[in-house]
Amino acid sequence: MKTHPNSDKLAAGLSIACALHCLLVPSFFIVTSGALAISIDNEFIHWAILFLAIPISTYALFTGVSNHNNFAVFLLGILGLGVLTATALSESFLTELNVIIFTLMGSALVVYAHMRNFQLCKELDCDCHDVI
Repeated sequence: MKTHPNSDKLAAGLSIACALHCLLVPSFFIVTSGALAISIDNEFIHWAILFLAIPISTYALFTGVSNHNNFAVFLLGILGLGVLTATALSESFLTELNVIIFTLMGSALVVYAHMRNFQLCKELDCDCHDVI
């Protein structure tokens, strides 16, 4: 089974989008004095990104580990997804700073895992990377 490099890139992109949303929305509210705070900080955005990231990330990590057999990368990515999910589920119990810290940690783990997953597969010279 060959990994699909686009799924690694998409999953990493979703994690980066989650981190950017987490970092930039508070700054955006400060700059606009909250005048445009219609629904940008809506919980729906967090859940939508997570809802997309979990299956795409799991697929990319699973197909990657099937190629390169590096289970540490797989577990690191799953750990990152777990941190993101646990943070989203316990957001009402955490301070905003803790939510930001845990979201950034989870996102960083997922992005690193996908970058490493992509690199390991590419090192194997599998033909799925020729079409990039």
